[in-house]
Amino acid sequence: MVEWVSLRTGARPVPEPASTALVWSAAFAGSLLLVAAVNALIGPGRPALALAVLSLLASLLGWCARFAAAPGTALLCWLFLNGFAIPPAGTLSWSIQRDTFWLTCLLTAALTGTTLARLGHARAAYRRLAVGRATGPGESGGESRWE
Repeated sequence: MVEWVSLRTGARPVPEPASTALVWSAAFAGSLLLVAAVNALIGPGRPALALAVLSLLASLLGWCARFAAAPGTALLCWLFLNGFAIPPAGTLSWSIQRDTFWLTCLLTAALTGTTLARLGHARAAYRRLAVGRATGPGESGGESRWE
């Protein structure tokens, strides 16, 4: 006889990524705060430092996000970088080489963070499942309750 079981029962070996809306909200707030902090502490007109800080933010947000959230995360970080990290503040501009490079850096950082998180979670899940299979109930060093 076939018994139907839900695949969601029990502990999940791989954690569920955060929702895309939550990641984008964090990207919006984090970009705003980081660009404001860089402008206040070091001064405006330092886009390389702001790009590095926002790339780090995009990478960290990638650790808890889905792959689908990466383009939006990169775009939100770029909006604050372009709008407030370069003079004149508050105006968006488009320079093909510069902004394409910035968007590529931010998207690469977000995708790299997500990829590393997925690989790390898969590796940890594999180890948990492999250890669970290798040590059966009688092989765990103590006696089983069911014997």
